[in-house]
Amino acid sequence: MGSAFTGVADDASSVFWNAGGLVNVVGNEVSVNHVAWAADTKLSTAILAFNPRSIPGTFALSVRSFWMDPQLVRTAYNPEGTGETFDSGTTTFGLSYARFFTDKFSAGLTVNYLHMGLAETAVNTGALDFGIMYRIGIKDLKLGMTIQNLGGKFTFDERESKLPVLFKVGASFNAFRNERQRLTVAAEFQHPADNVERANAGLEWSLNELFFARGGYHINYDTDGIAFGFGAAIKTGETTKLQADYSAVDMDALGYVHRFTVSVVY
Repeated sequence: MGSAFTGVADDASSVFWNAGGLVNVVGNEVSVNHVAWAADTKLSTAILAFNPRSIPGTFALSVRSFWMDPQLVRTAYNPEGTGETFDSGTTTFGLSYARFFTDKFSAGLTVNYLHMGLAETAVNTGALDFGIMYRIGIKDLKLGMTIQNLGGKFTFDERESKLPVLFKVGASFNAFRNERQRLTVAAEFQHPADNVERANAGLEWSLNELFFARGGYHINYDTDGIAFGFGAAIKTGETTKLQADYSAVDMDALGYVHRFTVSVVY
């Protein structure tokens, strides 16, 4: 959907998009995702969302890892490599909680612990993500807002830096819906602290909530452009299902980025 998910956020992946939408997980959900990113880098995530009976609301545990294959150590005298290798990457562990405060308004919070490493150097920090979702009710119209990376500071190479705060606001609604089909339209605006403002727009067509086709576009991005994807779900019980999704984003000279997701609801 062109990453226009702030105003949609309705499954376990809400912990990364808008924690206020995590309340839509009414049972338990496990989601595993892998992205073959640009320049031979990879991004993998895993989420466990659950509803404890003794506490109102939805909790989630998440892990996210951005990494690359080991690289050769090169010097001016050994441009082909010294025989040694180094690695680089970032790993994030998150704890999320969301709940309804009224029948239309929900809010959620994610506490993140980040570990960033390059060769033998490593730094650690923490950050907060906060999101809300308001359901107006007309054509299932929803409004979402989130602020991410609050408070994260770290010192790398003797210089103090902080994570770029990201503000996003989005909306979604069902342009068409009957007993078998649904067409959801979504859009959002982003204001990153370290870049220019940008926007996302997308749509999702569903057949019997079992087959899905998606498309979208990234506006004012350096490389990201058109996006498309599809998914399929298999009901394994009255409240359980298995779903697989695929999406791709055209990143211009960097080629296509492919995303694969498998989730289990039980």
